[in-house]
Amino acid sequence: MEKLTQLVSMLPLFFLLLPSLSFAGGHDYGQALSKSIMFFEAQRSGYLPHNQRVSWRSHSGLQDGKASGVDLVGGYYDAGDNVKFGLPMAFTVTMMSWSIIEYGKQMASSGELGHAMEAVKWGTDYFIKAHPQPNLLYGEVGDGNTDHKCWQRPEDMTTDRRAYKVDPSNPGSDLAGETAAAMAAASIVFRRSNPAYSRELLRHAYELFDFADKYRGKYDSSITVAQKYYRSISGYNDELLWAAAWLYQASNNQYYLDYLGRNGDSMGGTGWQMTEFSWDVKYPGVQTLVAKFLMQGKAGVHAPVFEKYLQRSEYFMCSCIGKGTRNIQKTPGGLIYRQRWNNLQFATSSSFLATVYSDYLASSGRNLKCASGNVPSSQLLSFAKSQVDYILGDNPRATSYMVGYGNNYPQRVHHRGSSIVSIKANPNFVSCNGGYATWFSSKKSNTNILTGAIVGGPDAYDDFADERKNYEQTEPATYNNAPLIGVLARLSGGHGGYNQLLPGIGIIIVKFLHLLL
Repeated sequence: MEKLTQLVSMLPLFFLLLPSLSFAGGHDYGQALSKSIMFFEAQRSGYLPHNQRVSWRSHSGLQDGKASGVDLVGGYYDAGDNVKFGLPMAFTVTMMSWSIIEYGKQMASSGELGHAMEAVKWGTDYFIKAHPQPNLLYGEVGDGNTDHKCWQRPEDMTTDRRAYKVDPSNPGSDLAGETAAAMAAASIVFRRSNPAYSRELLRHAYELFDFADKYRGKYDSSITVAQKYYRSISGYNDELLWAAAWLYQASNNQYYLDYLGRNGDSMGGTGWQMTEFSWDVKYPGVQTLVAKFLMQGKAGVHAPVFEKYLQRSEYFMCSCIGKGTRNIQKTPGGLIYRQRWNNLQFATSSSFLATVYSDYLASSGRNLKCASGNVPSSQLLSFAKSQVDYILGDNPRATSYMVGYGNNYPQRVHHRGSSIVSIKANPNFVSCNGGYATWFSSKKSNTNILTGAIVGGPDAYDDFADERKNYEQTEPATYNNAPLIGVLARLSGGHGGYNQLLPGIGIIIVKFLHLLL
């Protein structure tokens, strides 16, 4: 009791000493962080909990998996539709977990760590259900073709809710590998606050990695209905390396470090020079993690191979800040640009990698080595901040691309639940065609504010059309937000030095809070 009293008495001093630069650059990064995490509650499928903050949503998808004899209730809808796509959902959970691992301390100071951990657990609880046997993983519920013919609230769904799986006869190494990465990363998040749950997640991660590695194949060759929406163009080698990196970080098991060393060349980890990090392409993420292992002095006999991973990671970083041999295109307003359809996913994922790598370099006393010469690590953090500031409204249109942040944000978001009146306000059934006729075609603002959602964003010329039918620009996605919460947490914590190479540095605050309970 005396210890508890002492800790509680230290809390005011603890928060007073935290750097308070949430409003640096004119933006309230703490508020943006809170909103970006709340978005995940709007995407929940299944039975919603009593502490659900997005009050216009209700229970949905309560029969998911029943036809296949498995309980697949829960998880997340990926975007503005009502399908549960396993690959982007797993990437979302991996990136939320990585954000917490690196910047949990900053999230705690903003009062958002608990909400972020709940968001991760909503995903991992579902993955536990979706992985009922070591070599079987359900990777999708519903299908885009039938779903996209309907404009219905999730609570009213009448579309096909068939469940699709991968197994030894119909493998999916990319899907199983990414889900293994998600479970391994999440196991680190819960290691101190919920050790039994953490061990369960790690067990699933081990099994999923073995399944992915032993029975190799692209998941969209087995779950063909995913091809039109989430085709795995990069293949599965990047996910196998990505999963191995996360399993090493979670377990410290030498087997996974050796896997990265042995297979770096043959699987592309040391070869691919990428300018994209996404739900499909994991190479820059792998390269960044392995570079961290090298800086931590963990490479051992694999140091020469890991050095090549690091070089490829720095190729990505240099391309982001315009100092490389092949730089990422940017709009006139300064936003990195890859494609018209949901371009902001690349801005948030690139910003996250730049942020963590900036901190890795700073804590190891290194500079970034680019084609144009050595670059201070601070330039990477400045780049990430520029992208976040653009998203929050510092752009030629003075538009915030985070719904509910600022005074000028998208009003006609391409999102079924947000655009249709809440079932709590009007329980009358909304049909497929009725939803299109009454709600989709309406020129009015969405009925429900989709707080925190990052929409697809502007085109190559910084132009944006706020129209519900313009799904390329106005549709949000969970994987847009997941990397962003880490960057926002870092920015909300100010620019004090953090030694990101210390093991578990981002989770220290969890231990601190655990002591208070």
